[in-house]
This record gives sequence, C-alpha cells and structure tokens, in this order.
Amino acid sequence: MAISQVEENAITVEEPLLPGPSSTKGGIRTLPFIIANEAFERVSNYGLQPDMILYLTGEYGMRAATSATINFLWSAATDFTPIVGAFIADSYVGRYPMIGFGCIVSFLGTLLLWLTTIIPQARPSCNELTSTCEDPTTSQLLVLLSSFALMAIGAGGIRSCSLAFGADQLDKKKDYRNARLLESFFNWYNISVNVSLLVAFSCIVYVQEHMGWILGFGIPAVLMLLSAISFFLASPFYAKLKAKESVLTRLAQVVAASYKNRDIQLSSFNKYEYYHIKGSIASPSDNLRCLNKACIIRNPHEDLTPEGRASDPWRLCTVKQVEDLKALIRILPIWTTGVLMALTVSQSSFPVLQANTMDRTFFKYFEIPAGSFPIFVVIAFALWLGFYDRVLLPIASKIKGKSVRLSSKVRMGIGIVISIIAMLTAATVENIRRNKAYEQGIQDNPDALVNMSASWLLLQNILIGIAEAFNTIGQIEFFYSECPKNMASVALTFAALGRSGGNVLGSILMSSVDSITENGKQGSWVSTNINHAHYDYYCLVLSGIGFINLMYYIACSKAYGPCRGEGKDFMQIIPMDEESECEY
Repeated sequence: MAISQVEENAITVEEPLLPGPSSTKGGIRTLPFIIANEAFERVSNYGLQPDMILYLTGEYGMRAATSATINFLWSAATDFTPIVGAFIADSYVGRYPMIGFGCIVSFLGTLLLWLTTIIPQARPSCNELTSTCEDPTTSQLLVLLSSFALMAIGAGGIRSCSLAFGADQLDKKKDYRNARLLESFFNWYNISVNVSLLVAFSCIVYVQEHMGWILGFGIPAVLMLLSAISFFLASPFYAKLKAKESVLTRLAQVVAASYKNRDIQLSSFNKYEYYHIKGSIASPSDNLRCLNKACIIRNPHEDLTPEGRASDPWRLCTVKQVEDLKALIRILPIWTTGVLMALTVSQSSFPVLQANTMDRTFFKYFEIPAGSFPIFVVIAFALWLGFYDRVLLPIASKIKGKSVRLSSKVRMGIGIVISIIAMLTAATVENIRRNKAYEQGIQDNPDALVNMSASWLLLQNILIGIAEAFNTIGQIEFFYSECPKNMASVALTFAALGRSGGNVLGSILMSSVDSITENGKQGSWVSTNINHAHYDYYCLVLSGIGFINLMYYIACSKAYGPCRGEGKDFMQIIPMDEESECEY
C-alpha cells in the first residue's frame, strides 16, 4: 500500500499570528528615508565597480587577470551577503539593526578605500614614466581587500532587509489603503535602484576618469555617509518588528530531522502518523522519500508537547516543511543554468580595458568614460522590458485574438540564446580591434588609442541587456511561482545567489585560462596588455560554455515537466486566462 494511501492520525497545531507594528509607528512618512538609504548605497557601491580594474592595474600594478578575479570575488560576495543578512535578521536581530549595521560597515569600507587614494603609503609606489609599479606589500593588500570585504558585508546588511523593512511600515491589516501604498513603494523602490545604476555608471565613473581617484572614490564615501544619515534620521518613526523564525531555519530543521530519524525503515505497508499543520498537507509526497522521515511521529508522548507541538523541532518537522524543501530541491537544476548564464554575461572588467583603447567620442564633442559602457546594458534592459510588455505582447495578442505571453521557462531559454550571440559578437569586435592595433603598430602600448570607434561595443552591451531582461526576469517569475508562498522571500534571492555563483565561477575561469595560456607562444589570453591578449578567444570560450548551458537548460526544462496552462512543447505561448504555475 502506498504511503499516500495509508491511514493517518491528524496531529495538528495552530500557527500564531505575528504581531503587527504599532499604529503610532511606520507609515508613508518613513518610506522616503528607506528609499534614499538604498539609493545612496547603490550609487556608492556600483559607482566603484566599473573602473576598479583600471585602479588596480594602474595604481597597484596588478595583472589584468588578477584585477578581474578580485572584481569577480567582490561582486560575488556583494550578491551573496544579502542572503546571510536576511537569515540573521529574520532569525535573530531584526531588520532595523541589520540595516543600521550595514550602513556603518559600508561607510567604513568606502572610507578605507578612499584612504588608499590619499595616503601614498597605503599603495605601492609607481613610476609614471614607465607605468610600472612595485609589488604591493601584505599590509597594503590587507587594507585594500578589507575595504572590499567591508563594502560587501555592508551591502548584505542593507540590501537583505531594505525592501522588506519598507513593507513593514505599511500594515495592511489596520488600513486597507496601505495595500495600494505598498505597491507604489515597490515601484518607486525599483525605479530608485535603476536610477542609481544610471548615476553610478555615468556621473561617478566620469569623475573617476576625468578628475582623479581621490575625488572619484571620495564621492562614494560621502554618498555612503548620506545613506547612513538618511536611514538613522527616521529612527524614532520606524515600525521595528521583532525577529521570528527564518524560513531557512525551517528548511535546515528538515535536513537535521531526516538525519536523526535515518534509522526509520520506510515501507508502503507501514502506517505512520505525520505531524502537520491544520488545514495544510496531511501526508508527504513519494518523491525524495528519505526526507519524509522528518515528519514521522515515532512516539507521541516523547515527540509532542501537551499542546500538540513538536517538543524538538530539530527532530520532528511538519509535512509542510518537508514539502517546502522538496519544492526547493526540485528547482535547483534550473537554478544552476542561471549560474552559468551569469558566468557568461558577468564579464565586466575586460570590456573596460577594451573601451579604454578605443575612440570613445560620440557626436564629435562628447566622450564616454570607459567605465560607463555598462550603462548601455542597463538602458537596454529597461527599454526592452517596456518594448516587450507594451509593444510585442499586444501585437502577439492581436494576432492570436487573445491575451498571450511567453512562459517563464521560454524566456529563460531565449535569454541564454541571446547571451551566446552577445559573446560571439564580443569575440568578433575584439578580433577586429586587436588586428587594427597590430596594423597601426601600437600593439606594445596598451594605452594607445586604436583607430576604431567604441560604438562597436554597443551591440554586445545591448544584447547582454536584452539577454538579462529575458533570463533574469524569467528566473524571478519562475522561482516565485514555483516556490511555496511562505518561501517567497527565499525565491526572490535565488537570482542574486545565481549571480554570486556566476561571479565565483568567473574568477575560477579567469585564473584557469590565465595559468593555462600564459606560457604559450602567444602569451596569456587575458594579459594586462589587451593588445597582446586574446580576449576574443576568451569570449569564444564563454560562448561555448553558453551553448553547453543551453543544451543543459533544455534537458532540465523537459525533465521539470509542463506547467499548468502549458502543453508538452518546450517553446510555447501561454494564453493569459490560463494558469501559469507549474504543477507539483
């Protein structure tokens, strides 16, 4: 007899409601301070990233591959720490203390980085005539890397809680009008993030390249100070909810309970009592049956309190907890394709060196800083989303005679395809640029300008922006709809966690390519002298990884199965009046 057909005794418990914020606290008056706090932090952090490879190679004498690896790891840490911050805030300290901690630590990080520009002893001495620098000492590297670590930790404290903390200020139960305000807050929050990226990639980068590192790194430090001030100014008015049990803790309890109950022999002929919440799933599914041991009541007198609760939540979990973990495990293969996608499109360091050797003059008088070219990724991302939503879908709906949209899985696949095209485009452009450098006889001077317009770089940046618009938004929608609703916050961090994993893989790939190719006849493909390097070959490697990822994604998508409202075909347009969430 199958486990789902066995007779069960319903052991149920009621979950207490969390207390809402005090009516005298929170409200719309606090939201501008929260948005300003996040916006200033984003401008400060993102404004430092694009030109960092120029700072490390020029002021610290680092090789381009080493500088790019540091950038990769810094970006990976910045994307990963919000997950840790969310866990600590939800489980132990609360959101207000976590954001406050993040503000202080981020400011210290930007301040420490700024000090490396004004204190000569904080960085190695360099010969301006030969453009060579001494190797940085251990203490100099420690100061530099500590600044990156502090900024990453601080970003984790702020970004992990900022959006949720803003939502805490609007209690929908006490005032129904707050539901509309909450929607407006989410919209303005996302607008502020995108505007912050535009300001960071344009204004901050321009200052760094035209007015020097002291001012260019000083402004982000001041902005981070303003971020902290804007947050703490409204402290008396915030609604500060206490920490509660984290979803991640509940998932960890399932793993621990399954291990502790590993001696239970599961059999379809045995009858089990399952611990479950009233009104929720009463028995676990048959897939990943080893996890079912976590919710089996072995001895009601020992496992349950007189109130019917688990006496040890690390030994006995609810059926809902078990099924939540199973749902999470089920989407992991598709999540890994997002990691490889992030690896393909997160190559932001070498394009800066590339742009630095090209004619960046537009409209005769306007010169775009080398570090500002990522702004075209952001612009393409935003414009394509608007074009897709307001132009393409209405046209498709008119043709089909009813409202339609592309499924999240199809959009993720399209994003991977476009990312491959973007890398092939980047390889072609770099091959042309490198050949021109040799034709002009300037291959030994990495600072010399090639007679080639930097507008050639626009296409690859636009393609990357469109690829991310398809894949990233598709990921967020897929994870949000496939994860149980009580895990929505975890689902929304999956895309960021994928970017973090992609950056870690990027650092490994960069180091591997450098070590494998540096002893060859043509030298390292990622040499500091980009004219001697073969960045075009490196982009071809990335496109190859992208193609493998595409095949892997198709296999994972087919194995996952169709969603409600979808047929069996991988590529499909879904009518809007049908369900789009996948069946379990």
